[in-house]
This record gives sequence, structure tokens and C-alpha cells, in this order.
Amino acid sequence: MTLEERKSAFIELGTFLSQFLLEKSYKLPEVKQNDLFYDDFISLITLSQSHNGWYTPEQVYFSVSSWADTLKINNLDQWISNYTFPSQSPKNIGLILAGNIPLVGFHDFLSVLISGHNVLVKTSSNDQYLLPFLAKYLISVEPRFENKITFVEGKLENFDAVIATGSNNTARYFEYYFKDKPSIIRKSRNSVAILNGKETTEDLICLGEDIFRYFGLGCRNVSKLFVPKGYDFTHFFESVFVYQDIIKYEKYANNYDYNKAVFLMSLYKLLDNGFLTIKEDKSHASPISSVFYEFYDDLEEVKARLQSETGQIQCIVSNKLTENSIAFGQTQKPNLWDYADNVDTIAFLTAL
Repeated sequence: MTLEERKSAFIELGTFLSQFLLEKSYKLPEVKQNDLFYDDFISLITLSQSHNGWYTPEQVYFSVSSWADTLKINNLDQWISNYTFPSQSPKNIGLILAGNIPLVGFHDFLSVLISGHNVLVKTSSNDQYLLPFLAKYLISVEPRFENKITFVEGKLENFDAVIATGSNNTARYFEYYFKDKPSIIRKSRNSVAILNGKETTEDLICLGEDIFRYFGLGCRNVSKLFVPKGYDFTHFFESVFVYQDIIKYEKYANNYDYNKAVFLMSLYKLLDNGFLTIKEDKSHASPISSVFYEFYDDLEEVKARLQSETGQIQCIVSNKLTENSIAFGQTQKPNLWDYADNVDTIAFLTAL
């Protein structure tokens, strides 16, 4: 397959995904293989929460819609135009995927195949169904992918390189186990936001999206706020109140009750609005249903600290208070070239 043929297949997949919306899905007659896949994908989305309690229809539809928007010709062209894809024999690339949010490993899957390599996928037990379904659709529109995609249930074997995502603990295991192979090993990261007190209500509502999307389970979710000394959280709480229905989800509510109880028993001072607790803490990694915060006197000191902690940070959100910061509400809408852990996956794959 040529690069153009591989790209065209993913564009077809994006067109297929564009039909599925939370408000109302619609079946387009021009979409390839729709009679075989449309109804089954609706059923899979409906069943996703029974496979993983965090995968509510709202969250799965959001992920699917995001990939539909991403898999468009202009995005793919802008992405791959920065690389030269060599014509050497394809390598077998092992993927060990996380399962914290729906389709979290799709970018790695796409990167391997668009580079011309073969992919060996070991899915997370928390996300076993969505990616294999999309792979089947991809094969149906481009049958030559069938020999390039393998899902592995047991031990990952016969691979030339690996991309593995996990916690800091599992990363140590990965680093040892794959020490003799080219690899990208991803560890735990968190995202932070820097506020200066001049944010509008709309800014803070959008910040709520960065906090609450996927129930805060992703590395791109904001889990820590840097606020100026004396900051009044009233405006923040009033703005994010539009997300109050999140407490209706049992798994989130259980985490809220548990983590709040732990904080209170430890005599920590909390701010609480009934579905989110705010706690002053120097750590970036807050538990589900909680956001940590830290006061600052000097913005330059915050910038210097975050620069020194680059290995722990995935995204920095602000109103352009620091270089390369992401706008409020955009953390869960990365471009294809916004690589996890800032490691260029395509550069890694094309250099093999």
C-alpha cells in the first residue's frame, strides 16, 4: 500500500465515525460498508458502559466524534507532510495500550499503520472492544490491512519495537522487559492550569471541560490549579456548576464520597461544591472528583517550576500566561501532532 492508500482508508474510517453523535446518530447512504457496521457500532457504544463503568455513552460518543473530526484529509496531510516515510520492509510494532479513556490508544495504532509498519496490539482489559471494531471496519474498506493488524491476547512476541503506556510502576517493568528493543515507554503525567483571576465565566466553564471530561481519568485532564495568592474560588465554583450532573454517575459519586471522607478524616481544609473538592496541595496528581491548587506570588516562579517538572506535565492550560499553553476547554481535542509525553511517535517509527 502507498501512503496515499493508507491515508484514504483512515479518511473513510473518519467518515464512518462522523455518523455517531450523542444527540442523534444518522446513517449516511454514501458511507462504505455501512450496512455491515453501522447498527453494530451503535450497539457497541450502548454496551460500552457494561464493559467499563467509566465508558458512559456520553464519553464514548465524545471520543468517537473527536476522532471523526481528526481523521480528515487536511489534518492528515498537515501531519504527515512533516515526515519522509522510507520504503524499507515494514517492522512489527508492539503496542501495549492503556484503557483509562475510550480509544486512548488509537493515535499509536494510527501512527504505526500510517507509517507503513505492522501493528501487534495488546489492548487493556478496560478497553477491549472499541479499537478491534474500528480495525475490522478499516480492513473492510482496505483489505490489505488484514495482514498488518494483529490483536494479541497472550504474551507479546515477534516484535521489532514497542510503544507501551502505563503507570510509573508498570513503566519500570516495561523498561526492563523491553530493554533490548527500540521503545517508547510512557509514564503517568498530569495536566495543570494557571489562573490569574482575570478569567471570564466562559473561560472557567471551558476549564470545567478540561477537568470533568472522561471524569478526570486522562493525563490531559486538569488536576492542579495554580492561582494567585488570595484567589477567591467563588467565581470558579459558580462557573463549573454547569457540570453538576456528573455526580449522578455512580462510580464518580463513590469516588467523591470516598476521597472527601479521607480528606476530612485527615483534617485537610477543603473547598467543596457538592461534586468537586478543592484541596491545597503541592502534588499535581489529584484523585478523581478532586482538584489540587497552589497559590503563587510570582508567575515567573510558576513557569520555572513547571519547566523543571516537564517530565510530569502533559498539558499547561492558561490564557497565554506561558509559552505553549493550551486554551481553556481544548485539552481533550489534541491535534495529530500533539504527541503524548511530547515524544514524536512518527519520528520514532520512521527511524526504525
